[in-house]
Amino acid sequence: MKGKLFVISAPSGAGKTSLVKQLTADIPMLRASVSYTTRERRPAEVDGQDYHFVSINRFKDMLAQDAFIEHAKVYDNYYGTAKHTVEEQLQQGIDIILEIDWQGAQQIKKQLPTSISIFILPPSIAILRERLMGRGQDSPEVIARRMQFALNDISRYSEFDYLIVNDDFQQAIYELKSIITTYRLELTRQQEKLQPILLDLLK
Repeated sequence: MKGKLFVISAPSGAGKTSLVKQLTADIPMLRASVSYTTRERRPAEVDGQDYHFVSINRFKDMLAQDAFIEHAKVYDNYYGTAKHTVEEQLQQGIDIILEIDWQGAQQIKKQLPTSISIFILPPSIAILRERLMGRGQDSPEVIARRMQFALNDISRYSEFDYLIVNDDFQQAIYELKSIITTYRLELTRQQEKLQPILLDLLK
């Protein structure tokens, strides 16, 4: 049974990374795809686990080889998802989460219209600013720029299938799990999974 592709997008500071980590820890057969990026690695990040950190030249070579299922330039850095990795895991029946921006989400929807897209909103602009400042890793100028980008990101919310506000973390997790569970209980998926039971019941 082929896996499903879930796309999660949000403005910087909305908490999507923490949500995705919790989801993949809690739900069997659900994995987060590790993107490629040209940005600098942050102190707490692990290469190959949080991102594949590559040079601009390496990224452009991969782009020329059509190696990405989606890619985008965000905050002067490039991000992309390797096509072969996603396709391989989906064929193994693993559900995949892509944590990408709205540009990448648009590309995914065009190529895989059956993918499920989810947008995460912050509860308010004031709280979003507090979260960005609370990281303690960006200058006031960078935070101001991220806030400008965030407003543009938020304006794209209507392009997604589902909308969740990350005010209470556990509530947001519950709602995300509900979306994934609902998909997994769809008739076509259950019909294939439960075929022996159905055959026995209907013989």
